Amino acid sequence: MNTIDFIVFLLFTAGVVIFGCSFFKKGTSAEEFTSAGHSLPGWLVGMSIFATYVSSISYIGYPGKAFAGNWNAFVFSLSIPIASYFAAKYFVPFYRESNSVSAYSFLEERFGRWARIYASACYLLTQIARMGSILYLLAVPMNILMGWNIQLVIIATSLAIIVYSMAGGIKAVIWTDAIQGFILIAGALLCLGLLFTGMPDGPGQVFDLAIHSDQGNKFSLGSFGGSVTESTFWVCLIYGIFINLQNYGIDQNYVQRYHTAKSMKAAKFSALFGGYLFIPVSALFFLIGTALYSYYTAYPALLPAEISQKPDYVFPYFIVTGLPVGLRGLLIASIFAAGMSTVATSITSSSTIILTDYVKPFTRTQNDKRDVRVLQGSSLVVGLLGIVVAIAMLSVESIIDAWWTLSSIFSGGMLGLFLLGYAVRRAGRRHAIAGVVLGVLVIGWISLAGPLDLPGVHLHEYLAIVLGTAVIFVTGFLLTLLGTKK
Repeated sequence: MNTIDFIVFLLFTAGVVIFGCSFFKKGTSAEEFTSAGHSLPGWLVGMSIFATYVSSISYIGYPGKAFAGNWNAFVFSLSIPIASYFAAKYFVPFYRESNSVSAYSFLEERFGRWARIYASACYLLTQIARMGSILYLLAVPMNILMGWNIQLVIIATSLAIIVYSMAGGIKAVIWTDAIQGFILIAGALLCLGLLFTGMPDGPGQVFDLAIHSDQGNKFSLGSFGGSVTESTFWVCLIYGIFINLQNYGIDQNYVQRYHTAKSMKAAKFSALFGGYLFIPVSALFFLIGTALYSYYTAYPALLPAEISQKPDYVFPYFIVTGLPVGLRGLLIASIFAAGMSTVATSITSSSTIILTDYVKPFTRTQNDKRDVRVLQGSSLVVGLLGIVVAIAMLSVESIIDAWWTLSSIFSGGMLGLFLLGYAVRRAGRRHAIAGVVLGVLVIGWISLAGPLDLPGVHLHEYLAIVLGTAVIFVTGFLLTLLGTKK
């Protein structure tokens, strides 16, 4: 790595940490730490929601998927407008009118303490898996650039994120999210421009080579057939609808942001703005991956065989070898921007859940100083667990596939439990328990049948959240019709 590149990267990373820590105030309350005093403008909260979506999973994983295959994974993004609409119309007013910053207090009110614990545990598992995936992808570019040990990069990066998350709380996270969001968009646009202008026969060659590749049309959104064992267009779309409804409807990352907005109008705008902005930006990342395929098809000698076999490494490799001095540092900084914002969000929201769902219910007295210490201590513990998962990700072939599979499993169909409580007013505790038990069994079967080669019909792992959610809701609904509320 050139000295100039390293200085650019170092200045950016240090600047983010210092900026985040600048929000630290002695005597900050737990409310300020978790909801920023309900004072932030809608555009800022929306930019934070967007940056939460665009993690290093998007920045490196999406180009990797497009390079190795096609645009099938982009179908996931097409489901976001549906979730954004429902968020602005139903979810935002619902949570803004509640008295709790926790997304899962509602479940306790409807079905008892067990429901809140179940949902929050699913959430914590999902966030730790997410952090691990992102931290791993943050380390890949530095390994390629500097030859640095991936494990050490993961640890160092995690500690930096933990520091400003602990210091500034949700306000620090949202402001750094917004700044990093602008940087990552600029970096991606710059890279795409260089790829297009670097083609020997002009920018149009990107499309010619991609459309007529040996793998078929690289812009394909996948098969429109009825298979449930493959990632078809429909499987990916349905998965996206369910996972994004879950994100907007019961994910603490989003619910907590609704509370930080200064008004109901600002909160609704943030949900729409953050979701809709992700669509063109995700298309940008997929186009980068396709352009990388065309670029290295035109210049095959420039891509080592060992790199071509690791799709997630191709974009970082291009940054190292294909960009001029200074721009390399900027692009690496933008990748870090994408990942740091999302990891910081996961840490802050997870610590909030630990306080509200696991500590406060067992404390009789209000003690704000104690609550802040719990929030900071939880941030540290969650961050350390993310490091462990990130190191375990070293053996994963495709980070997108790994993350989507884990998120589908760990979600536990909790969206179905939320919808049961929200839409079926007569549903009671026993109905919900029966639904969750059956839903978890379905999720377990779908997730394990393929890897363990169990007898029977094998479904794609993405469908675990779809069927798990449906089984929980339908079971609870049918039992409600058959009996009375208990």
